[in-house]
Amino acid sequence: MGSQLLEMVQTHKSGVPVGIYAVCSAHPMVLEAAMTQARDEGTPVLIEATSNQVDQYGGYSGMTPPMFRDLVHRIAAEQRLPIERVILGGDHLGPNRWRHLPASEAMLEAEGVVAAYVEAGYEKIHLDCSMACAGDTVPLSDDVVAERAARLLAVAEEASRRSGRAEPPVYVIGTEVPVPGGAHEELGELVATTPEAAGSTLDAHRAAFERAGVLDAWDRIIALVVQPGVEFDHLKVVQYDRSKTELLRHALDDEPAMLFEAHSCDYQPAARLRSLVEDHWFVIKVGPGVTFALREALFALAAIEQELVPVERRSFFPDVVERVMLAKPAQWEKYYDGDYESQRIARRYSYSDRLRYYLPDPEIAEAQEKLLSNLGATDIPLPLLSQYLPTQYQRVVEGALTNDPRAIAMDRVRDALQPYVDACFPKETRN
Repeated sequence: MGSQLLEMVQTHKSGVPVGIYAVCSAHPMVLEAAMTQARDEGTPVLIEATSNQVDQYGGYSGMTPPMFRDLVHRIAAEQRLPIERVILGGDHLGPNRWRHLPASEAMLEAEGVVAAYVEAGYEKIHLDCSMACAGDTVPLSDDVVAERAARLLAVAEEASRRSGRAEPPVYVIGTEVPVPGGAHEELGELVATTPEAAGSTLDAHRAAFERAGVLDAWDRIIALVVQPGVEFDHLKVVQYDRSKTELLRHALDDEPAMLFEAHSCDYQPAARLRSLVEDHWFVIKVGPGVTFALREALFALAAIEQELVPVERRSFFPDVVERVMLAKPAQWEKYYDGDYESQRIARRYSYSDRLRYYLPDPEIAEAQEKLLSNLGATDIPLPLLSQYLPTQYQRVVEGALTNDPRAIAMDRVRDALQPYVDACFPKETRN
């Protein structure tokens, strides 16, 4: 599978602007939507787990890398997507989860998470050591970041040999990573990475890899993470402006196997996504944007349930979500400022979608299943579907979609994914 990404990079380098979108979510309904999208469009799909979601201890999703791999492969099989079209990646692999520890301890944990992903067969590994650990000088220098990345690369290469993989992984490096999951504060003007900064990052990593004896993996580094000037916060999306990257987009022209990776591409308009890929951002990420779409669908279905289902049998899904988030505020309270009402709106509707961290909660998951079961046991009147989900209504009327709540919710997620498919895969490149 790593060779599939390498081949796609070479296709892009030859002048055909293909890319790959990375779906960064562990929610089963999002994964199912992504698999059916790839099956129907005739494309590969890249599913990435972050070091927060999935690690050697279980992460916030409760899954280790082998467990998440098995979940993805099971859903692919259920959706009849050939396994060779499923690519697994690990995102932000490094000391992020343990940066409260001294670097000596945090890096030992980072070695463990990288080895776990590689041994489980993940094909694309993002080595991210850009975050400072306890006692570090802030900000970290390029040399320190590169030295730590080289250390993790050596661990990954050894894990690959030890596990007897048919193909070694491919890698992504880079330090100018937007905050995972969107900005924490209100955004000001974003400045794209300069070509000089990108060159310094490359030079520091190349030198560190040579010192660590792993420079032979350089040709398997498929992407450098840089800031193209895209981001989102709770209420605003900064859209890509290609006029601000005219020099940056040529910074890798002399690298035969390397393109760019862009993070925080959620909510970008379709034309801006296409411009990103054309301008050599080979990997574009989407994470909160897909769970945001799922939340939209579930809240709309809850409004329909309120009209159709007797009060004693309702799921009260939005109320359950609010109750759990208030009882367990760790994943949102330091991100959402303002008074109570501002925080309430942010909890439910923010672009940064901190709600996604709560979807695996057993009480919320139970309410979600009750909602879908309640509506699945009745016929949703078409005028009511039109009121709350007009796009899905139109497809039901046309016979392109079944009037089933689970199918309707996943169709809304697929709508969020479609612009990424179109940006990465021109029609002539699909099977």
